[in-house]
Amino acid sequence: MEVYFDNSATTRCSKAGAELMQKLLLEDYGNPSSLHNKGMEAENYMKSAKKTIAKSLKVSEKQIYFISGGTEGNNLAIFGSVFGNPRVGKHVITTAIEHPAVANPMKHLEELGYEVSYLSVDAQGHISLEELQQLLREDTVLVSIMHVNNEIGTIEPVEEAAALIHSMAPKAIFHVDAIQSYGKVPLYPEKMGIDIVTVSGHKIHGPKGSGFIYINPKIKVQPQILGGGQEEGFRSGTQNVPAIAALGVAVEEIFADFEGNRTRMYELRHTLMEGLKDIPGVSFNGDLETGAPHILSVSVADVRAEVLLHALEDRGIYVSAGSACSSNKPSISKTLQAIGLDEKLLGSTVRLSFSIHSTEEDVVYCIDTMKEIIPMLQKYMRR
Repeated sequence: MEVYFDNSATTRCSKAGAELMQKLLLEDYGNPSSLHNKGMEAENYMKSAKKTIAKSLKVSEKQIYFISGGTEGNNLAIFGSVFGNPRVGKHVITTAIEHPAVANPMKHLEELGYEVSYLSVDAQGHISLEELQQLLREDTVLVSIMHVNNEIGTIEPVEEAAALIHSMAPKAIFHVDAIQSYGKVPLYPEKMGIDIVTVSGHKIHGPKGSGFIYINPKIKVQPQILGGGQEEGFRSGTQNVPAIAALGVAVEEIFADFEGNRTRMYELRHTLMEGLKDIPGVSFNGDLETGAPHILSVSVADVRAEVLLHALEDRGIYVSAGSACSSNKPSISKTLQAIGLDEKLLGSTVRLSFSIHSTEEDVVYCIDTMKEIIPMLQKYMRR
């Protein structure tokens, strides 16, 4: 039996999306900038995907731009905002638990002379709105806060943060990395007061190399890739039409039963927690009551994360030891450090993450397997 519980790293591509992608690669392969019928066909595929995405966010299609994924989107949001608004100031606010696709651009801004303030988080991973209020200044040009943490699944109060930002620093741009929230947690940028939202396709059953960015038309963002002016100048370069079309299909499938999918994933998460909680040495991280439905962070005393990961892999169960972007380079999670996790558990924590394809059978098999192998590994490690 194979159980894939590493969906926060990447998801299986939608079958219908993959089939459409192949059709576009082999048959409807025109360049959307071409004026002939082949080009118009390609452009229509993009228009359809954009319409589907805009509907899911309840925004205008004109506010959606296609990109290659989350990293590019976050770089465009961050550098495009600060470089596009130099007169506002050189102060930026973010959190201590951001994904490297935000954290590393922030480090680069510091190298360029910008002042970056980092919001701390509590034991569950929530930022403090009071601390945000204290940090906001007249020269704050950008605030970047992730919607759902990729390691522990905590949902940040982005709507409340938006209200604070717009009232206390009206010239500041508010960016939300929604790569782990889109398709799993309600997200409506205009209603919530968010200026920029970034999304990656392969987290929601779209192909790798696909994604989109929502940009409020009232703000100024400087393009970071210059060329032929595609995507209204925000992202030059010939669009990856096959991937964009497949992304549109994936979005349509997820939002066809958005609440039903969320409910099922919450039920799976609850069942998994109930099944694992009685194993000696097992504990959970993050907001267990109101966190995202698809992520469960599990710490196992006296068992290294990599050891548990490979022991589960031998049984056909695939999980993650932290963020996939850094899991091949062993390092201590900054998120787990930020929430104050016991030092002994920092290297003993794995992430299990679901998708719309996860089943109760998968969860039961995972529980039975972990109940069997964790005591064995603990006994071996304690020798």
